[in-house]
Amino acid sequence: METWQKLLQESITRPGDLTRRFGVDPRPLKEVAERYPMRVNPYYLSLIKSVGDPIWKQAVPAEEELHDSVCMDDPLDEENQSPVSNLVHRYPDRVLFLVCSECAMYCRFCTRKRKVGGESMVIDRQTLKAGITYIRSRPEIRDVILSGGDPLLLGDERLEWILKELRAIAHVEIIRIGTRVPVVLPQRITLALVRILRRYHPLYINTHFNHPDEITETSAKACGRLADVGIPLGNQTVLMRGVNDDPAVMKRLMQKLLAIRVKPYYIYQADMVQGTNHFRTSVEEGIEIVRALRGHTSGLGVPAYVIDAPGGGGKIPLLPDYLQSLGEQVVLKNYQGNIYTYANPAPALDEEKRSAVNGCL
Repeated sequence: METWQKLLQESITRPGDLTRRFGVDPRPLKEVAERYPMRVNPYYLSLIKSVGDPIWKQAVPAEEELHDSVCMDDPLDEENQSPVSNLVHRYPDRVLFLVCSECAMYCRFCTRKRKVGGESMVIDRQTLKAGITYIRSRPEIRDVILSGGDPLLLGDERLEWILKELRAIAHVEIIRIGTRVPVVLPQRITLALVRILRRYHPLYINTHFNHPDEITETSAKACGRLADVGIPLGNQTVLMRGVNDDPAVMKRLMQKLLAIRVKPYYIYQADMVQGTNHFRTSVEEGIEIVRALRGHTSGLGVPAYVIDAPGGGGKIPLLPDYLQSLGEQVVLKNYQGNIYTYANPAPALDEEKRSAVNGCL
């Protein structure tokens, strides 16, 4: 069996090396790959069934990436919310810490398409130390999310050094890792890696399956290894045209995730990232997909549908119109469209709330 390092070395980085296998002219894609890096390793390549299928769309450059006059390089305003290089402090009690500049595959829809895999994203021991020092200096930070690039593309020694440094900070209560490795390079989830990760609980992993075909025997084994050492697994799916903008496809994805012990966490409305406009669906389509999940599959399999607000406003949840009106009677609509009412108690006065709190002390 090939090691994950060997698979990574064998990745296709030029359109011609991939498209000739499928009888596609690579010339229109060469300019795209020069601007936005391409990397498709043999494992993920093996999941492509045909040109233009949902796996192809996520992995292979498209001409549309260069013809996007709608979107922005940094729609989430991460650069202006970075007090030190490669660390985003948007929410009061948590930070996003970018610890790796590379990915096992360069997804065509990436929110950091502007810099991941490129020379402008420099992450080294010095920048990592600066991030750790910032976290240590801010006692309000209780939650650190490791991202990048992909943190699990780091070598075991570097990754453990980061985890050890963070776990030594008293006010850091939880560590999360955002990774697409279990999806695109599950061979990276080695026994040695999980032995390291299990030392730094409470530790959570959010991965990134977007289509049922990405859930294979190999990726299920990788997720199983992580779950077996007590790591809770969540999944963040990006809603994308031509990939998963079909209620039946999305429902099957959520069901298959639960079967491999991965909890659906978010469905993201696609960010307004330069070069990705062709993936974006309407918000109405996203709401219809949530409506098709609610009541039609396990509640465990219904993630929050959110927009990560342009300009750095953070994640804002969106729901179908289950709440019809709010007053003495709460009028509700269920997943079948049936109407129900709930008698609404009067709000407690401030004095009553204080008395209730004091009574519990």
